[in-house]
Amino acid sequence: MVIGATVSGNEPLARRMARSALALEFADFDPEVVAKAKVCLIDFLSGAFEAGGHPWSRQAIAAAHPVGNGATIIGTSRLASGADAAFANAVMGHGLVREDMHAASISHHGVVIWPTLLALSERAPLRGTTLLAAAIIGYETGARIGRALFNSDLARLYRPTGLVAPLGAALAGSFALGLSEQAATSAIAIAANTSSGLNEWPHGGGSEMYFHPGFAASNALRAIALAEAGALASETILEGEAGLFAAFRRQRAPDDIKLFAGGEAEIMAVYNKPAPACNFAQTASQAALRVSHELAETESVERIVIRAPDAAVRYPGCEAKGPYRNALQAKMSIPFSVSATLVRGEIDEENYPSLADPEILRLIAATDLQSDAAFTAAFPAKQGADVTVHLRGGKIIRHSLSDVVAATPAEIRHRFRAAAAHVIGEDRARRLEQAIDGCEHLGDAGVIAASCRLEPPGQILRTAS
Repeated sequence: MVIGATVSGNEPLARRMARSALALEFADFDPEVVAKAKVCLIDFLSGAFEAGGHPWSRQAIAAAHPVGNGATIIGTSRLASGADAAFANAVMGHGLVREDMHAASISHHGVVIWPTLLALSERAPLRGTTLLAAAIIGYETGARIGRALFNSDLARLYRPTGLVAPLGAALAGSFALGLSEQAATSAIAIAANTSSGLNEWPHGGGSEMYFHPGFAASNALRAIALAEAGALASETILEGEAGLFAAFRRQRAPDDIKLFAGGEAEIMAVYNKPAPACNFAQTASQAALRVSHELAETESVERIVIRAPDAAVRYPGCEAKGPYRNALQAKMSIPFSVSATLVRGEIDEENYPSLADPEILRLIAATDLQSDAAFTAAFPAKQGADVTVHLRGGKIIRHSLSDVVAATPAEIRHRFRAAAAHVIGEDRARRLEQAIDGCEHLGDAGVIAASCRLEPPGQILRTAS
């Protein structure tokens, strides 16, 4: 991978990042990086199609104001302003809690970047190569800032996605539209002023978590529009005395945050979740599934010990043992995810509505979640977990994984095909997947968003060119 333009260490961080990103071209990215971006887009759309009927998705759609020549709200026939469509699409993409994950920044960048870029692609023709390059830049920007910004103390209070993903999406959109260095710098800075998202929802049982990416995507679009119109913002928004790091981390920013440092793309550190649950519940659930294969029945279980990285144990809601007011609290809880997996012998969406299942609740009460020093030392490069089940009579069943086993591209495509076909039909789902796979050959990437739309009878979709 070719790195962007050389920048001066005396310039503000936001300007350095903008200059570096704007100097890139699609040809600078290796084939595996481009392939990963396509898989992430397919995974985002999969979640949006599947979660379209959930209450929070319906609420976000209802809040959008119809616009005759606007942007697509996925899985509907409705068009809305770019900001409203991006809000709804981000909420739907996040609606299963199965969005892609960048562990080092504790953030879900895809559910902000893709809604932002899809909305822009319907505003004016955007080449497929530009869409893909912009997305890779967006993941890179948010992930690099998030790596430097977050620790477990900060993540207990503020939702990482809401703090850093708007900046990544703002720079992605600036690249996509070909904005100037000055405008892109201002877009980053304006987006940083919208950083938000409090982590009270796991404690209070609220559903505002689903809306965090929606605010991030719609705010990124407004930041881009303001910068494009000539608005100027503080270039020292990251390192300044009242900038992002001072405000949230309470310490100075690093001297530099380099994009694609060492030729490595952060999108390659993104993994696609196998289970519709919190990132930190993934590996423990997978270890529990292996235990379940050796467990004849759960009635003999006396005690369960789960070991995980300290970041997992301390993240809001991950240690919760109930009572659970809704499925979201269950999806955040490592004890619930492990217990439900042991009882049901599988990991899927149906694990989480059973909030009152007496056997799941009994196992949760018998669970001890512990921080493990080795897993903590390996995190975030690896996200290990260990599940040890003690049975009556003294038998012990234990399974340990050094890292989460991500969903494979084949698994991601399988669930996309099922979810998309259910909403738009098998033929259109197939053509949509083909458009994404051949995205670099699209003259107008807006066909991707348009293909996600339920068209009124007789209306013809845009076609690839």
